[in-house]
Amino acid sequence: MSLKQRIDEDIKQAMRDKNQDTLRALRAIKSLILLEETKEGANGISADDELKLLTKAAKQRRDSAAIYEQQNRPDLLEKEMAEIAVIEKYLPQQLTEEEVKTKLQEIIDRVGAKAPSDMGKVMGIAMKELAGQTDGKVVQTLVKSLLV
Repeated sequence: MSLKQRIDEDIKQAMRDKNQDTLRALRAIKSLILLEETKEGANGISADDELKLLTKAAKQRRDSAAIYEQQNRPDLLEKEMAEIAVIEKYLPQQLTEEEVKTKLQEIIDRVGAKAPSDMGKVMGIAMKELAGQTDGKVVQTLVKSLLV
């Protein structure tokens, strides 16, 4: 079953359950998928594209949540956190910081990176291999700390 079909089924269930937070998040995801599918020159959407859309949506909500927390807006923060929880159900399991560090060390050894100037090589491979499993900022921070 494609992501779009899963979202459609889950929207129906959220409507039956009268769960407004879930419904809002699912409709936002469906909107992103439809926009991607109807782009000029696009013929369908791949699983990688779906993963990128979900990752981007989760990141946007995390950024918004951080802003709402700084501005002491618990009402808006709660909505964003509820949407993040729904989106994360469709993302692959997130890696812990230790798991990311281990994988990055393997990539660094494979590439032969030794100095901070090699960060670009490591980041390119790391972001492809860890796509959807961790946040890019975490990867960047860890790569900087490992390439000292």
